[in-house]
Amino acid sequence: MIRILLPIDGSPAAIDAVRHALSLVAAGLHANFVLINVQEPASLYELMTAPDAPTLERVAEGAGRHALEPAEALIKVTGTPYVSEVVTGDPAQALVEAAERHHCEAVVMGARGVGALRSAVMGSVSQSLLHRLSLPVTIVRHTVADTGGLIDGIPGEDL
Repeated sequence: MIRILLPIDGSPAAIDAVRHALSLVAAGLHANFVLINVQEPASLYELMTAPDAPTLERVAEGAGRHALEPAEALIKVTGTPYVSEVVTGDPAQALVEAAERHHCEAVVMGARGVGALRSAVMGSVSQSLLHRLSLPVTIVRHTVADTGGLIDGIPGEDL
């Protein structure tokens, strides 16, 4: 069974990447997923105004878990095994470390993002993964299509 890393940032492109990975499973690929959300480190302002470090950690964890919810909902519908986690740090480094830690054999990611993987950074993140990992990296471009809510039995936009 192949383990696929799915970086999730809450963007439509990230959800398209999940749908793509699920379509591979629907076509017969035996896979499980590692969903990961990378939160940016706290800014100096946040560090100075937050009551304490645990509060900042809870806020980051909550934001990351919220970003993961749509992807988890899609995957749960199919019954495909997965794990998910939220980490804080440099997106490219965090994704490389997650791929290694979870022994992933491939990465499927959206082409554009928000937050820690915002579109201005996404190109450098995907390029970094292509150069730093010896794994196949599939970059899924966001497309807008009216599928009536289903793609190969996978819930679509009206989820």
